[in-house]
Amino acid sequence: MFTGLVEGTGRVGSLTTHQGTTHFVIDAGAVSEGMRIGDSVSVNGCCLTVTSIEGNNLGFDLLVETQARTNLSHLRVGAMVNLERALSAQGRYGGHFVTGHIDATGIIRGWEKKGDDDELRITIEPAHGIYLVPKGCIAIDGISLTVGAVTRDEFSVWIIPHTRAVTALSERATGDLVNLEFDLLAKYTEKILASRSAASAPI
Repeated sequence: MFTGLVEGTGRVGSLTTHQGTTHFVIDAGAVSEGMRIGDSVSVNGCCLTVTSIEGNNLGFDLLVETQARTNLSHLRVGAMVNLERALSAQGRYGGHFVTGHIDATGIIRGWEKKGDDDELRITIEPAHGIYLVPKGCIAIDGISLTVGAVTRDEFSVWIIPHTRAVTALSERATGDLVNLEFDLLAKYTEKILASRSAASAPI
């Protein structure tokens, strides 16, 4: 479990692929402190298992399924990624509940400067709009953010200068793919309502 409060960023140092599995190494800096083999780390919002450690360098394996469903398939050497260690029982909780299980990807439609802040607009599949409400929660590349406006195939969030400066959003541009994890409560609510509707339907 994660909070969506990014602890730091890292750079991809190497990428190798063998029999469909990609192994990549990230220079995680201070985020690597105290890490052990088998620990979970959110990488661009995707929960991955640490499979190798060498100094500040953390290694991870990407299965074909993960590559197909996330923007990690677009990783290149030198790419910046968001990092967050799993929430400890003793830690302070901020952001919102983030599982690290990516629901979908979206495409950055545009950045628009609004005073000191930025409005980030992201294109989504129309079917995913059910999970988004103004002032609701969304995790974008692992960052806990508040939803602004929602239309049929797009939503927006507001990015303060600090968030853009200290996360991988500093290198994101129009047309880039981002990982999306919708609010857990919204997904459970949809399933419960769908189940009740099915149960009450005439046979």
